[in-house]
Amino acid sequence: MSTDQGPDLLPDVAPHLRDLRRRAGLTLEAAASRAGLSPAHLSRLETGRRQPSLPLLLALARTYGTTVSELLGESTAVADPIVRAGGPGAREADGWTYWQAGGSGRGMQALRVHVPHARDQGELVRVHPGEEWLHVLKGRLRLHLGDAEYLLEPGDSAHFDSLTPHRIGAATGGGADLLFVHTLLQSSLAGLCLGGTGGQARP
Repeated sequence: MSTDQGPDLLPDVAPHLRDLRRRAGLTLEAAASRAGLSPAHLSRLETGRRQPSLPLLLALARTYGTTVSELLGESTAVADPIVRAGGPGAREADGWTYWQAGGSGRGMQALRVHVPHARDQGELVRVHPGEEWLHVLKGRLRLHLGDAEYLLEPGDSAHFDSLTPHRIGAATGGGADLLFVHTLLQSSLAGLCLGGTGGQARP
């Protein structure tokens, strides 16, 4: 939750918020509406009279199409746009295998994923801000979106709002391989919505 603290705590945030909003071509009222704030609250953030919380920074970063680091005025090294085939190795979580397919530190994360087949199709249902896109490379994939169920074949894709309750499972014995892109900022491999079967939801 935001607190009323002095502007000297985060001296660079206020001017960056204002500049990024103007660069996005948004009025104070339009930006506040998209971020779920009141215009008066956003005005206080832009003038340094209110310190933004992390959830507010995430909401504003999505609104302006940028990262929390840029909102804070942090400068980062230019990322290498190429991810080579022999790059970062596989990571596993709950039987799912992930390979990095995009650059790190981006607002959009791309992965190559192997989804194992499981007799128990009780995949965890996920709901979170952002968008997701997936493309089936091999095998068949079962995708549940809200009350609808889809069976995806190799070459099929899906693009959806991840606020829609969703779960994913392999529909073939050998599992399924897919490309996966999501826009959930500040996430890690262990926190993706592509959860395995059973257990508790990850934070």
